Amino acid sequence: MPAWIRLFSLAVLASCVTLPAHAQLRIEITSGVTDPIPIAVVPFARQVPPDVTLDVAEVVARDLAGSGRFRPMPRTQMASTPTRAQDVVFADWKANGNDYVVVGRISALSDGNIAVDYELVNTLTGQTLGSQRFTGSAAALRNAAHRVSDAVYEKILGVRGAFATRIAYVSVDGMPPAQKFQLIVADADGENPRVVLESRYPIMSPAWSADGEWLAYVSFERKRSNVYVQRVRTGERSRVSARAGINGAPSFSPDGKKLALTLGGTGGNPDVYILELATQNLTRITDDPSIDTEPVWSPDGKSIYFTSDRAGGPQIYKVGVRPGDKPRRVTFTGSYNARPRVSPDGTQLAMVTLDGGNYRIAVQDLATNTVRVLSRGRQDESPSFAPNGAMLIYSGQEGGRAELATVSVDGLIGQRLKADQGEVREPVWGPFAQ
Repeated sequence: MPAWIRLFSLAVLASCVTLPAHAQLRIEITSGVTDPIPIAVVPFARQVPPDVTLDVAEVVARDLAGSGRFRPMPRTQMASTPTRAQDVVFADWKANGNDYVVVGRISALSDGNIAVDYELVNTLTGQTLGSQRFTGSAAALRNAAHRVSDAVYEKILGVRGAFATRIAYVSVDGMPPAQKFQLIVADADGENPRVVLESRYPIMSPAWSADGEWLAYVSFERKRSNVYVQRVRTGERSRVSARAGINGAPSFSPDGKKLALTLGGTGGNPDVYILELATQNLTRITDDPSIDTEPVWSPDGKSIYFTSDRAGGPQIYKVGVRPGDKPRRVTFTGSYNARPRVSPDGTQLAMVTLDGGNYRIAVQDLATNTVRVLSRGRQDESPSFAPNGAMLIYSGQEGGRAELATVSVDGLIGQRLKADQGEVREPVWGPFAQ
C-alpha cells in the first residue's frame, strides 16, 4: 500500500525505553562508480588501553568503500605501515596504484579521553592535503573514525562527508497480533543501533529536528494516531497532537519551534496545519475536500511541500506558510508523485513516483523540473536526503521484506542496509552534528 495513504488504513502500549536493538543492519554495496579512486588507509598506530579495541582505519576504509567512490587497498597488499605523513614514501604507494594514503595514530590523553590524529597524503605530489585531531571518550571512538572519513571525503571530493551523522528508522518484528515496533537511531552505516521507543502498536513517520536533538513521530499506543516529540538523548517526550481524527506526518520547521502535520478533524478530511509547539496554536494551511498530507518544509522555512489528490491523483504541491497563500502544483510528470522531501540546499525534490507500474524513488530539479528515477525496486518509499544532499536513504522490498537502501542523487551508487531479522522501514537521515 502506498505510504501516503497507509496512515488512514491502519487499525490502531508503548513504553519509552532504551534496549538493545533487534534489527542489526549490514551494508551490501549494489552499485558504484565505474572508476573509484584508489586509496590506502594504513592501520593507525595505537597507544591506548587494551580494552580500546576499535580498528579506526578499518572503519574509515569501510566508510570510503561504502560511498562507492573509493577503492581502498587491501591490507595484505601493503608493503609497509607508516603512521605519519613524513614516513610515507609516496612514489612507492603510487607505484602500487594508490592516488592517496591515509595514516594516523590513536593515543590516550591524560584526562581519560582518546585522541585520533590523521593525515592525508597525495601520492602524485607528496603533498599532505589534510591533518586533524579528533578527541572524545573511548565510547565515541567510532564517531571519531567517521569524522576522519568525513574529512578525507571532503578533502578529495570537495563535498562534506556524512559518515558521522545518524539515521532513524522503524523496525517491525513478528506477526500480528504479536508484532513489536521499535523506533531506532543508528550511525549512518547502521552501526550502534539504539532503541528509543518500543511498542505493540504501530510507530510511523519519524522526523528529525534541525539540531538533531529531537524526533517527531506518530504512535498508535493509545489505539489512535497521536503525534509525539522526543528528545533522543534522554528519552524525554511529549504528546503534542491528540486531536479528533487523524494526527499524522509531522515535520519540524527549520527553527525547531513548529511542526507541519496532517490533521483530519471530526470530519475526517485531511489537511495540512502548522502547530506552534510552545503554545499549541494551530494555523490551517490547506482547506480542500481532497486529501492533503505529507507536509515538509522548504529549507528557508517560508514554504511547505505536500501531497494532494486534488487533481485526481497524488501529486506534489507547494504553498507559502502565510494564511491565504494558494498552493501551486510542482509535479506534472506521471500519474503518481508523493512523499516529497527537499534537498538541504532547496534545489531538488525527492519523491515516490509510479514508474512502469512500480513505486520508485525519483528526484526533480526544481529549477528545470527535470525528473530522474533513481531506484529500481517495485515498492520503494520514504525517501530522505543525507544532510550533504549527495545521497538518499529510502525503504524498499527484497524477498517480500522491507529493508533500507541508499542511492546517490546521480543514480550511480547504491547500497542495501539489510536487517538480520524482521523488517526495517520509514528511514530518515539526521542532520550534521551541531
